[in-house]
Amino acid sequence: MEYIDNLPAMDLMRSEKMTFVQLIMPVESAHRAVLYLGELGLLQFRDLNADKSPFQRTFVNQVKRCAEMSRKLRFFKDQIHKAGLLSSARPALQPDVDLEELETQLAEHEHELIEMNSNSEKLRQTYNELLEFKMVLQKAGGFLVSSKSNGVPEERELDENVYSNDDYADTASLLEQDVRPGPSNQSGLRFISGIISKSNALRFERMLFRATRGNMLFNQSPADDPIIDPVSTEMVEKTIFVVFFSGEQAKTKILKICEAFGASCYPVPDDITKQRQIIREVLSRLSELETTLDAGLSHRNKALTSIGFHLTKWMNMVSREKAVFDTLNMLNFDVTKKCLVGEGWCPIFAKTQIQEALQRATFDSNSQVGIIFHVMDAVESPPTYFRTNGFTNAFQEIVDAYGVARYQEANPAVYTVITFPFLFAVMFGDWGHGICLLLGALVLIARERNLGSQRLGSFMEMLFGGRYVLLLMSLFSIYCGLIYNEFFSIPFNIFGGSAYKCRDDSCRYQFVPQIIFLNSLFGYLSLLIVIKWCTGSQADLYHVMIYMFLSPFDDLGENQLFWGQKIILLLSAVIAVPWMLFPKPFILKRRHSERFQGRTYGLLGNSEMDLDAEPDSARQHREEFNFSEVFVHQMIHSIEFVLGAVSNTASYLRLWALSLAHSELSTVFFEKVLKLAWGYDNIIIRLVGLAVFAFATAFILLMMETLSAFLHALRLHWVEYQNKFYYGDGYKFRPFSFATLTDDED
Repeated sequence: MEYIDNLPAMDLMRSEKMTFVQLIMPVESAHRAVLYLGELGLLQFRDLNADKSPFQRTFVNQVKRCAEMSRKLRFFKDQIHKAGLLSSARPALQPDVDLEELETQLAEHEHELIEMNSNSEKLRQTYNELLEFKMVLQKAGGFLVSSKSNGVPEERELDENVYSNDDYADTASLLEQDVRPGPSNQSGLRFISGIISKSNALRFERMLFRATRGNMLFNQSPADDPIIDPVSTEMVEKTIFVVFFSGEQAKTKILKICEAFGASCYPVPDDITKQRQIIREVLSRLSELETTLDAGLSHRNKALTSIGFHLTKWMNMVSREKAVFDTLNMLNFDVTKKCLVGEGWCPIFAKTQIQEALQRATFDSNSQVGIIFHVMDAVESPPTYFRTNGFTNAFQEIVDAYGVARYQEANPAVYTVITFPFLFAVMFGDWGHGICLLLGALVLIARERNLGSQRLGSFMEMLFGGRYVLLLMSLFSIYCGLIYNEFFSIPFNIFGGSAYKCRDDSCRYQFVPQIIFLNSLFGYLSLLIVIKWCTGSQADLYHVMIYMFLSPFDDLGENQLFWGQKIILLLSAVIAVPWMLFPKPFILKRRHSERFQGRTYGLLGNSEMDLDAEPDSARQHREEFNFSEVFVHQMIHSIEFVLGAVSNTASYLRLWALSLAHSELSTVFFEKVLKLAWGYDNIIIRLVGLAVFAFATAFILLMMETLSAFLHALRLHWVEYQNKFYYGDGYKFRPFSFATLTDDED
């Protein structure tokens, strides 16, 4: 035991030792102190105002101001994105500004942008109306001319002569005149012309027909060009229409239907000369508006480009300030002493760094009173904090997805680093497919620096985060594939520390009998498998295990290892069950009684509570001891362990099933696709067979089978492995850190 105690500590095996601390900060240095602690990122604050609503807290006004500035910055970002501009990824060099100055600048920029957007929208609306008017004049004029061409051919000739005359200077602007649709002939036939969205044209025509009972003539023609919607900035296809009708009542109905369907009506004169003069005036106005719109767009883009230069820096500054004030709202404000009191958790190794940051905050804020930092006792369990790196983080996330370890509980991630990719490889084993996975993993690792700084999609981000998991999975797949002699289904015969110390003495009444039970049955089976491999025995292990219970006194023959083999192992397994059940509840009851009587003081140590009792660590909350509840709980655990030992062990047969399925699928694609196609003396059939084989290998064997083996390996770890010893009901250490703000704010 002394040798084990002297072994170096394993950082990932047990979570970092935590301590509960209290900070008393003067008001003048509190903001800067929290700012420095956010940059350090090693202190998890506790909310001391949980009973207050967000609007009752001290710094609610500052949080509102930061939220408003964040809204303005998101508005700027959205405008830059809509304009097709790129905001600078690197913050521009700009003198530091305080929050008040930035707030003023953002308000000015927002007012300027809103005004420019409003003017641009009005100009675009006017431009669209003129553009629609021009299209209606051209199309509706054609309808009117075609209706008159049969009756009055000489009028057409006269109109051409009038149009050829360039004397338009003395004519008044017809755009300013109230041109109304009138009768097109002596019979009182009138018309209304306009434009409507193409998607509504059919329903519009049906409604007109029903409203007028068929007493109308509807002509339509698609617009030559789509029109930009000034609100949504999307291109909308339009249809020009002319409705011929008779009577004032029909006119009223048609105008109401036009309004209901969002159709725009434009007056078109009967006189072709007036039509052409209006078209010229419309074209002139359109040209002027285009120039104005281009100038406004250029000015707006310049303003957005200027904002985009500083946008990243401003967003970082506002998000940090908002996080600081949110944290300050978690502290108690002592009005009489003019100080803020905060509490939280930090790793023991970080105490010195935190104290240095607090001293620097006192000096930089020119405070006459220093910040008090001292260690306290706490009633709740500390958070769990594992220091991981780029390699171990993905494996830790796999374990944390099942449940976060209790404080100082043994961490399964240490073993998962090897067991997870190995169990995957047992099911996936093919060194050809493993090489393909290895190439993909190496590409991700080689581009680690570039991909780490980019915004990736959800699938690619998950793949990049598990790049080292994929690397080990591929290496183990190559290893198992070599053992299986599998290369794309083609046979290749190439080979003819102290962290482990039991922290609680009650484990001898739970851990030890569990080990005895497992090894008496399944450890014995594993040993027989190894002996069978080494000796070449033909013994039926299934028969041996079944008759171990049915006929414990039968002779084992060549499987006999020592005298009374089956009896001793069977008795050991049977004795281990009450050993697991009875001692522990009585031990816990005795400890509780001793503690209550004051003969001992300390943690009620057991495997279901905290595993370490540091002087400055958390103390469990004192509760009434209920013996019957503890006994029933222990009985459930014992029964669950015995039954689970059988069912969980049988569940590992999925390794054999998935391995066989992968091998058979590979064989089918090789023999029934590639080999069959290669049997034809035709290059086209061979190329098609090769393409189908490559597609099946990439999408079925490499993607679907990889996902299948991954999920089954995940289940084996979560259900069959971790539930044997891992409680996973702790909570993560989440320090106040600016490093975690970027993604949340974006």
